[in-house]
Amino acid sequence: MAVAKTIELSSTSTVSFDDALKIGIARADKTLKNVSGAWVKDMKISVTDGAITEYRVHMLVTFVLE
Repeated sequence: MAVAKTIELSSTSTVSFDDALKIGIARADKTLKNVSGAWVKDMKISVTDGAITEYRVHMLVTFVLE
């Protein structure tokens, strides 16, 4: 039987939401063992002078405890 834990994190990118997700998961995987999935809770953008300047993703990352 496995036991999992979930943490909340946010990551940002100047490229896209997809890039923000990849950055967040890659960073979580450096710190946590057994990352098994994520749920995107919220997505946001920052706008300056009518142009998108930042993509932000707020997610719940799940990892299995040893």
